[in-house]
Amino acid sequence: MSNESSRIIRLLAVVLGLSLLAAACGSSNSGASAASSNSGNSTSTSSASPAGLPSLTLNGSGATFPAAFYEEVLATFNNDNPGVTINYNPVGSGQGQSDLAGKLTDFAGSDSLVKDVDKANYKGGFLYIPTVAAPITVSYNLKGVDSLQLSPEVLAGILQTDITSWDDAAIAADNPGLTLPSTPITVVHRSDGSGTTANFTHYLDLAVPNAWKLGTDKTVNWPSGTIGAQGNTGVADRIKNTDGAIGYVDFADARATGLTFAAIKNKDGNYVVASLDASSAALDGAVVAADLTYNPLNAAGAASYPIVAPTYILTYKTYPKQDTVTVLQAMLRYLLGPAQDQANALDFAKLPEGLRQKALAQVDSITVG
Repeated sequence: MSNESSRIIRLLAVVLGLSLLAAACGSSNSGASAASSNSGNSTSTSSASPAGLPSLTLNGSGATFPAAFYEEVLATFNNDNPGVTINYNPVGSGQGQSDLAGKLTDFAGSDSLVKDVDKANYKGGFLYIPTVAAPITVSYNLKGVDSLQLSPEVLAGILQTDITSWDDAAIAADNPGLTLPSTPITVVHRSDGSGTTANFTHYLDLAVPNAWKLGTDKTVNWPSGTIGAQGNTGVADRIKNTDGAIGYVDFADARATGLTFAAIKNKDGNYVVASLDASSAALDGAVVAADLTYNPLNAAGAASYPIVAPTYILTYKTYPKQDTVTVLQAMLRYLLGPAQDQANALDFAKLPEGLRQKALAQVDSITVG
């Protein structure tokens, strides 16, 4: 065979191979298009992420209390799923609930429960998905005082401005042997609708119902002369920069700001400093309701810290598009799976295993409808 004949044969073989490859690619693309067209009410008919999730953006807003946890772990989730973007805006539990009810967001973060009067605003019904828990610290700024004990009766008196000086006899009785300055007390509290406020005031209402007079809600009518600040970070900053200040701040922000916090007298009569171990002790004794809400506040137990707050992701029971359900469930399973192992490092207590499994089952119940 001549060299020219051999060259022609090799050229024909290359052309035939390219034709077969093109046919195979065309068949694969047709299959992908068919799969996309049969994926339900998806707004995304573009490519999927390598993990198999549809390309989609979900938006959430709400509690500042778990923001440090959500922002860290959701950044990892976004990185692991190119094409998926989960946004979370920490604007307070009250605003988060309103945003979800108005369908301005796909999910909400909340440390407080939806009031019965507001439940009808969530057309089709909603679900509580517990995620993590953490202590609410009683943080203070008092020169020369690095260790402080407060009973709930005295704490209520301070926050209601019945006790106005740090050398008050009631504070001294909680701290025998401690020299206290005559510095005026400045109370700092949340100015926005806050699940942290709801849980903190609920604790005082449970622990000392006869002493606490301000009620319990996401906002309460604080006495004149007290200082309001936006978010947990705002309260933390005001305390840090005000000599004689005291207020309630979530554990993560209190630690990040370098605040000192008081040991609080628990139900068993022991003064306990906020910590994750003391929070876990409180969680172990909490009773879980059928909707997966639970209350670890003022929990019994020698080692329990008495002001431990749960936090939840609120979702609708049904969504109009399958892609939304698929991505939302993947995000929630991540929060209840790998992210639980990151909780302690981010200053949050992970869920007890029994509650975690119930939360996963709740996630599975979200459907298209």
